[in-house]
Amino acid sequence: MKKFLIILHDLGAGGAEKMMTRLAGALVDAGNDVTLLLLTGGGINAACLDPRVKTVELQSPRSARAVPALARFLRANRFDAQLAVLTHVNVVAIAAAALSGTLARLHVSERNAFSHDKHVNPAFTVRLAYWAAPLLYRLIPNPVICVSKGVAQDLVDTTIARRQDVTIADNPVLDDDFYKKRPGRPSHRWLLEKSDAVVVAVGRLARQKGFDTLITAIAALPTTGVRLIIFGEGALRTQLLEQARALGLADRVDLPGYTADPLAEVAAADCFVLSSRFEGSPNALVEALATGTPVVATRCPHGPAEILINGLVAPLVDVDDAVALAQAIVLQLGTPRNFKRHTRLEAAARFANTRAVQTYLTAMLGSAAS
Repeated sequence: MKKFLIILHDLGAGGAEKMMTRLAGALVDAGNDVTLLLLTGGGINAACLDPRVKTVELQSPRSARAVPALARFLRANRFDAQLAVLTHVNVVAIAAAALSGTLARLHVSERNAFSHDKHVNPAFTVRLAYWAAPLLYRLIPNPVICVSKGVAQDLVDTTIARRQDVTIADNPVLDDDFYKKRPGRPSHRWLLEKSDAVVVAVGRLARQKGFDTLITAIAALPTTGVRLIIFGEGALRTQLLEQARALGLADRVDLPGYTADPLAEVAAADCFVLSSRFEGSPNALVEALATGTPVVATRCPHGPAEILINGLVAPLVDVDDAVALAQAIVLQLGTPRNFKRHTRLEAAARFANTRAVQTYLTAMLGSAAS
């Protein structure tokens, strides 16, 4: 049995937080002792955490101010491997590990396209973290764990990080028996009582997700018999609704907010669309593939092209090309639903818990059997 520590800011609604709750549980399933440490505390994904995972909350008012408390915790508790997640947390963890003498056991993780993600949050401390991180990544003894080949290459191409400074591990997105599970009942009325084809998207209502392009694509479809549901919340809600109204789509586009079971909604849809401008390794796309529902995605940096094997699994279109996106949606809606269904399930299987956790064990211990 190995002892692992996962370090996060909190367990908020983000994809990284959700994946770390899944990774913690998968590591326990593999026979390990796992502690999840939150620099602050709480968050909606706490409800998803396996009760066998130990939790520690430092209750720091800000991540940067957690360095002394984290250093004391690392000094007092010995772990075989320590994993920090997200750039600003990585910087805090590196400082604390250096102070506690545990740097040799620390691993850090990048979850998104670094060159794009660094522009998202304008806060001074976050921008400072993105400036410092690449330099620190060259100095720490263990390579940065990236969620896709594209994320790793982006870090090498756009910062001073070298190829030997990065490695790759897959997100544990799915339960091992995902292909045996029957989907739940959808909650949206358009999916419960279908009168038209329904396209579904899932994600934060933020510029990164490209939902403005998706709405434009729906307007460009040659038929009015298609509806769009975007599950998620975010700052662009009002803007996206106004766009839909301006395009005459007020009765064909709905933004119902978060859903408790996105897989149930996607499984009942006729097509899932990932319209992002950038990603790391989009979990929503993997989850959609796991339902067997036809999908369309942008060839954004990074992740979709790897997951969809450069378009062999499902169509890929250029970022912000609403016309191409509309054409791909028409193609999927006009193709028998079960066409390539097995291929989609096979592509998703790479991200099942047991398979994915082995990539983390290899990255953190040097060997999955260590």
